[in-house]
Amino acid sequence: MLDGRRVLLIISGGIAAYKSLELIRRLKDRGCAVRCILTKGGANFVTPLAVAALSGDKVYQETFSLTDEAEMGHIRLSREADLVVAAPATAHLLAKMAAGLADDLASTALLATDKPVLIAPAMNTMMWEHPATRANLATLEARGIRRIGPGAGELACGEVGAGRMAEPAEILAAIEVMLSDGPLKGVRAVVTSGPTHEAIDPVRYIANRSSGKQGHAIAAALAALGAEVTLISGPVALPDPAGLRVVRVESAVAMLDAVRAALPAEVVVCAAAVADWTVANRATEKRKKTAGAPPPAIELTPNPDILMTVSQAGEQRPRLVVGFAAETEALLDNARAKLTRKGCDWIVANDVSEDSGTFGGDANTVHLLTADGVDSWPRMGKAEVAARLAERIAAKLGKA
Repeated sequence: MLDGRRVLLIISGGIAAYKSLELIRRLKDRGCAVRCILTKGGANFVTPLAVAALSGDKVYQETFSLTDEAEMGHIRLSREADLVVAAPATAHLLAKMAAGLADDLASTALLATDKPVLIAPAMNTMMWEHPATRANLATLEARGIRRIGPGAGELACGEVGAGRMAEPAEILAAIEVMLSDGPLKGVRAVVTSGPTHEAIDPVRYIANRSSGKQGHAIAAALAALGAEVTLISGPVALPDPAGLRVVRVESAVAMLDAVRAALPAEVVVCAAAVADWTVANRATEKRKKTAGAPPPAIELTPNPDILMTVSQAGEQRPRLVVGFAAETEALLDNARAKLTRKGCDWIVANDVSEDSGTFGGDANTVHLLTADGVDSWPRMGKAEVAARLAERIAAKLGKA
């Protein structure tokens, strides 16, 4: 997949820079040409000699090196690559990227590139969670910058939390997705996944049993075929799929806002199990249990219908809108009614009754309902369901 491809790898300052050496080796093993920019901070953790030995190319460090500018200036460095990867991407580098600063070779190349950019953040948990970093990240993702990680765990500083750079294998997978020449290359796709949480008070909420496994698998399958995917996920305990943009939300209203912000797109797959109702009388303080008193009344009001909203989006309506029908009885009858009522193009119907093992499980039995009829698939793993659905989407869009 990467044979003959060219990656410009920017290694900035942080202990995670040692992982970049393994990333270079893995890229080279797959036939990818790797040029590296090593920042001053990065050179404190890995040596130019080690980077050059693994990449098989000169290591670039200075913006105003007369030799480099004559032979391989920052413009050529940034333009001759198929993909620019910053790993590790420190909080400082993210801030410079967001502000458009260009005070060293790394930031200059990032500002001058016209190629896709992938960042692998790595920093202390407090730095990762700081409002400034979150704002910078939001700015970069709004510009189309892709992100992989960070993960959570024990950090080099001894603290535990989010901020660990993604592992080289994860970054490699994201690179392979971004450089894919699959049938959906150039297609923008939006996938919703997981449950929504509708707050009762600051402590409690109502939700459903969706794990997000099927929606996440669909997002990954579309990305593997080359699509530019935005995954909008409710609260789940799943890692982000590699090579795509992830937007995390809590409520149905927030999910709808995120879907609207992600449009226009050619295909939208609404796989999330969105709560049908939200709490109208949400309390701003924790509802207290009083001895002898009845439970407090919870008033429910309908949530916005995301699938119907997308299906009726007018000029912004995607070419293909796919919904899901999670049913416990009369599966196909209810799914057909939903297909008509929502105005979408396809419905993927699945049985989520207690003995089905669908919610939280790794397998699914689905029926694809279209204007042409019903296509019933045998029980298979959710990743296989996702791959088959992605192939059908590619064929429908004339990309197969």
